[in-house]
Amino acid sequence: MPGEAWHDSLWHSSPPGSLYDHVKAASFSIGPDGLIDQWSLRAEELFGLAAAEAVGRDPVDAFMPPGLRAGAHRRVAEILDGKEWTGHVPFRIPGGAGAHGIAEIYVMPTLTEAAERAALCLVVDVRALRSIESDLAASQAIFGQSPFGFLLFGTDLTVQRANRRFATVFGGNAEEHRGRTVHDYLPPEEADRMAEALRRVLETGESVTDLQISGAAPGSRENRHWSINLYRLHGGSGRPIGVAGLGTDVTRRHLAAREAAGVRRNLALLNEAGHRIGNSLDLETTARELLDVTVPGFCDLAAVDLYQGLLLGDDDRPARPQGPGVPSLPPGLGAGRAPSAPLRRVAFSSAVSGAPLSGPGTPVAVGDVHRYPPASPGALALRTARPRLIESGGPDDLVQSTLVVPLVAHDTVVGLAQFSRTKGSEPFGERDRAVAVELAARAAVCIDNARLYRREHERALILQRSLLPPGDPEAAGLDIACRYLPGNAATEVGGDWFDVIELPGHRTALVVGDVMGRGLRAAVAMGELRTAVRTLALLDLEPAEVLAALDEIARGLGAPGGSQQASRAALHSRDADRSEVYLATCVYAVYDPVTRRCTIANAGHMPPVLVEPAEPGSAPRAGLLLEVPPGMPLGVGGEPFEEVEVDLPEGALLALYTDGLVESRDHPLEEGLRGLRHALTDPARPLEDICDHVLNTLDTRHGEDDIALLMARVQGLPVDAVGDWHLPRDARSVGRARELARAKLPAWGLEGLLDTTELLVSELVTNALRYGEGDIRLRLLLDRTLVCEVWDANLVQPRRRRARDTDEGGRGLQLVGLLSAGWGTRRTHRGKTVWFELPLPGASAEPEGGLSAEQLLGLYG
Repeated sequence: MPGEAWHDSLWHSSPPGSLYDHVKAASFSIGPDGLIDQWSLRAEELFGLAAAEAVGRDPVDAFMPPGLRAGAHRRVAEILDGKEWTGHVPFRIPGGAGAHGIAEIYVMPTLTEAAERAALCLVVDVRALRSIESDLAASQAIFGQSPFGFLLFGTDLTVQRANRRFATVFGGNAEEHRGRTVHDYLPPEEADRMAEALRRVLETGESVTDLQISGAAPGSRENRHWSINLYRLHGGSGRPIGVAGLGTDVTRRHLAAREAAGVRRNLALLNEAGHRIGNSLDLETTARELLDVTVPGFCDLAAVDLYQGLLLGDDDRPARPQGPGVPSLPPGLGAGRAPSAPLRRVAFSSAVSGAPLSGPGTPVAVGDVHRYPPASPGALALRTARPRLIESGGPDDLVQSTLVVPLVAHDTVVGLAQFSRTKGSEPFGERDRAVAVELAARAAVCIDNARLYRREHERALILQRSLLPPGDPEAAGLDIACRYLPGNAATEVGGDWFDVIELPGHRTALVVGDVMGRGLRAAVAMGELRTAVRTLALLDLEPAEVLAALDEIARGLGAPGGSQQASRAALHSRDADRSEVYLATCVYAVYDPVTRRCTIANAGHMPPVLVEPAEPGSAPRAGLLLEVPPGMPLGVGGEPFEEVEVDLPEGALLALYTDGLVESRDHPLEEGLRGLRHALTDPARPLEDICDHVLNTLDTRHGEDDIALLMARVQGLPVDAVGDWHLPRDARSVGRARELARAKLPAWGLEGLLDTTELLVSELVTNALRYGEGDIRLRLLLDRTLVCEVWDANLVQPRRRRARDTDEGGRGLQLVGLLSAGWGTRRTHRGKTVWFELPLPGASAEPEGGLSAEQLLGLYG
């Protein structure tokens, strides 16, 4: 029944530890006779007297000290006369060895059933009251005067009490917050967290410390952060009566921690940028490295645009900045024209799946060439060389904040970087702007370095390739194929070169060399040495003599005064230290198609590989490393070079190469040489196929070094293409030489060259008889041209001079020079050789036949 429920809730036992236990209240009554007639159990505890000892006694005599009894009896009499009285009465503390306490007694007159006057006395121990008052005052001071927000929640999780500090923050006075819940103060998600924590503390009794709650106070848009401590409250009986909450505003601490975390993050970001940006000397790769560092650690979207002119290698830049504090602009970009200059999107990165860079401007794909409108933030950033911060334009925009930062290196704008943060991320601040500028500056310097490297690399490549033989080289008695692979864009240009030089007598010089070092200096040194080789080859020196002369030239490359200055510097160590040393390796081989003999000299280079044709029915032979004395590299000096002669059989294959073909960091040189020998086991295949097979078979690690490969298959001149005769030292040998030439040329189908050849042969044999020594040797060689050689034993070489009008001779060599395509002399081991060359009829290089009147008159003054 409802009444029974109300009765049960109204009448219940007071558990131990209630307020009455702390107050220590007791009661007794005084009868009409002034004696104690009732004595409560609590009075027994307070005064230490049992009811049997107290009932019937005079309370004054029982409790009061003797000196106070007279006044006390008058008070009792007044009470029995119907007067109320309240006062403090000293009493003896039971078991206290004579100690006295103070009791506060409330005396209320009463009437018995017989209408006699009596009194009811309520007694409270003053010490307990003072203790309770002190505790209440302390609690009120702590609760009310605390600088922290203080809340008391009841078991229903509603606010039972709030202190003044809490009311100051959340408005109103403290009493107005009674009955509210956490949902009245916090956003829904934070309120749910707080309510769940309150329930957990109330149910388990486990305290919660430093619960982080954030939200805005009523009437404020500023988000605050609080640290909440919760603990359960218990009554005197120990049952839970609620939860106490202490809140501390830690917004400043939170902001300071976030600031410190941001500083640490930015420092780590800049440190990472220093390690990761600029590892490549490629423009696009450097731009991608910038985005790898910034996305997603710094922003959600990022892109890099570079001026198209820079990417194309246009380096015509202004000499000075175009205004105080304003960096200069790229080629042809005045301050007013900068926004119209085309840029190329070279890199883009996104931490948001499928999200294009949406602002500012329309999305641009990687590789697209575009322009920023004149009034756009991108154009303004490029024109002023200062960053721009762009906030979101609307609620539907994916991007809420964008930093447009120009890439400035060495007072020159090279491009633009955009960093964007999407909705949900923290917008960019001033510190972020400074970090973005620093990141862009580092990337810009690396990009500019990559641009400078690319420019130098391309120039060196142009120089290097311009010094290599154009087209497919041709040589008499040789089938030639070659390959040249420069280092890729990740490496510097080297000093590798090869050359095929035509020598008199249809002989051919094969040259392969490598200047130690890289870059433009190495390419320039290579060009100088290659030119020197060609010049020395025209002197028709022996291979060892060519290398000796090259060594002198190489030693002079690093000295201001040339080879002589280098020789003096070698005698003085200080000057030698200041001299720049150029070292190179080179192999120089001269092949004679008539004898099929090759003379080779080596200056510290890789040994040539010879592959002889296999016998019919036998297995192919592996390549053989020719044992050519290696000698010292060019530029070392002081050591002579040796040469060897090798007979090359018909169909043999000779390979000259640089170390980039066989040398690698991953395997020893011997392994690379062995691989090359085994890759050249079939010399009968087409040379072009053999070159491709070698490059594809060997682990060349292309890109680590340049590779030059020169292959020559020996064919030799046919026997019927050579006319070789020995003539005695006799005047009749001139006529004999004319007869031999007149008989040989028709067999070769060269009737059109009979008169010129007969005349020039007569002149050379006559000179040999007149100025030479020993027997005379005449040789005619037919290949792409007709070559005539006359040998004698005299080492003195003829010298062309202009004959006077009165001279009867001296016009023979002038005649040879006018009628031939070329002529010259060379020393041999047993004398000298004088030769001339005639183009074959129908050849494009054939000179006009016969001498003009002016030329004939010039011969005779």
